[in-house]
Order: sequence, then C-alpha cells, then structure tokens
Amino acid sequence: MNDSKNKKLNTTAPTTTTAPAPLIDAHIHVDSYPSEQQELLLASLADSSVEAVIAVSMHLASSRANLCLSERFPGLVRPAFGFHPEQPLPPQAELDLLFDWMDKHAEHMVAVGEVGLPYYNRLEALERGVSFDLAPYIELLERFVRFAGKHNKPIVLHAVYEDADIACDLLERHGVTQAHFHWFKGSAATTERMARNGYYVSFTPDLLYEDEIRSLATQYPLGQVMAETDGPWPFEGPFSEQQTHPCMTAEVIRAYSKLTGQNETVVRQLFYDNTRRFYALSNL
Repeated sequence: MNDSKNKKLNTTAPTTTTAPAPLIDAHIHVDSYPSEQQELLLASLADSSVEAVIAVSMHLASSRANLCLSERFPGLVRPAFGFHPEQPLPPQAELDLLFDWMDKHAEHMVAVGEVGLPYYNRLEALERGVSFDLAPYIELLERFVRFAGKHNKPIVLHAVYEDADIACDLLERHGVTQAHFHWFKGSAATTERMARNGYYVSFTPDLLYEDEIRSLATQYPLGQVMAETDGPWPFEGPFSEQQTHPCMTAEVIRAYSKLTGQNETVVRQLFYDNTRRFYALSNL
C-alpha cells in the first residue's frame, strides 16, 4: 500500500525521559477466563501498565457478565456486547432478547462485538463433507451492523479471508465506518479496501512468529492499528504454556516497532492514541 498514511513515524528517540504510554488490550474475552482468575487478572493490570481492556462478548450471558465486570472495575473494563459467530445460532427469540438487552444498555457499551461470520466452523464442516448455511449468519451480522449505525457505536468483527469482503459490503451498505477487524487475515485487495475505508485492525502476540500477520503489519496504515490478545486464547513461540495476559500487548508493540523500523516509545504512544480514538475512550 503506497499511501501517505504509511509514511514512517519519526524514529528519533525522545530527548527527554518520559514514561511510556499505557497499554490498552483492544480485544479480550475477560469473562471467558476461569471465574477465580478474572479478578486476579484485572487486579494485576495496574502493575502491568495496562490502563484498559476492551471486553468483547460471546452471547447474552457473556454480555451480562462483562457489564458486571465493568461495574466492578469501572474505567478498566470497557464492555462490548454481541454474539460470536463461531457457534451455532440460537433460536430467534434468544437473539431478540440479546438485541433488546443491548438497546437498554447501549450507553454502557463501547462497541458492538464480537460479531461476524463463522469462517472456521464453516471450513471444518465443508472438510467433513457437511453442508453449511451461511445465510442466517449474514442476516445476523447485518442486524448488528444496523444496530451499530443506529447507536453510533464501533463494531468489532470476526471476519477473515472472503468473509471480510461480505462484512465490508454490509458496512458500506449501511454507512458504518467505525469497524475493527480483529486478528484479520485476507487478500491484498481486501486489505486495501479496508484501509481505504478507514477500518482498523489489531495484532495479537502471534505477530512475533506468524509471517502472514507480520506481512499485514508492514502494509496497514499506521493510524489504523491496535494491539490485542484475544485472551484467554493461548499463543505459541515465546508465549508457549503462558496464560494470555493483556501485558503481552507490550510485546506486540515491541515486535511491530522492530518490524517496521520505528522507535518503540513513539509507536507505543501511537497504539495508545489509536485505541483511545477508535473506542472513544476520552475519559481515560
């Protein structure tokens, strides 16, 4: 992508000694950690320079749990409500309950998410020779996109490869521009389209060892990138057998800095500012 947005940052080291910018985990499933670990995890964040986490949800019960966590840890846990696509769809009545609940709690959510399309479940089904009907998932995603537009909320997307093109179609159709494609993988053409539309992407700790993700990091506009863990999802390489922790976003930023030839202190501030801007975390 030869875009002015991709010009390198000033790599001159700061002339004064200042504390590095805080960290924000742009995508984590806090409520999916074992219940006894959740409070320990969140209580440890201050010592890890983590200022906030975007707590995405799996379904209605998950959304309720993340709302409770945000009330117990105000300012630290910023909840997003939605339905993760890599699971069977519930009856329509259950989805209606979720949307009704989200309507009532819209002021408490920083985003709609995690929502999207079931690429991995669909791939597994097709590999087993089992048919998979994607249409109901597309209809549900469109409903979430409309909800995001109605409430002027960012939307957090699980949409990779060809599914990302479907998501882009829906976003463009409904005029939703605040989109975060988490842990994105896709074609050069889709990547160009997303960047051109102003959508954000985030990198997980696999930036340290996955060539596909490292290639994306060198292409995407600097002003549209964030760091995430997708915890409690485990990682390999230097993170093997470690519990996924939001402080790992510091390693993501360090790897990104080395990969793109930028000053780490400057890049850490950039990621912090990008995440605050995207999620409208003005009161941090």
